[in-house]
Amino acid sequence: MKTVLSIKTDRDVKKQAQMLAAELGLPLSTVVNASLKEFVRARSITFSAIPRMTKRLEKILGRVEKDLKTGKNLSPEFRSAEEAMRYLDAP
Repeated sequence: MKTVLSIKTDRDVKKQAQMLAAELGLPLSTVVNASLKEFVRARSITFSAIPRMTKRLEKILGRVEKDLKTGKNLSPEFRSAEEAMRYLDAP
């Protein structure tokens, strides 16, 4: 038998969760039900503060890794601030 669960949550969190669930091809209710079932099964809940990279950051870091491998877009090593300033001022 199905029942309705009514909870209060932050509007932005709900929107982000709905968008992520949709990306995975799931309705948000399926995600919530799976979380509740796991909570009941394990009789525990885990909270994690491990940050995840955004797709945009992954793309940027991918470009940086490529540049490092190919030696592109890198400045030389400087022995003094004056040397760095001359490099920056050069045409």
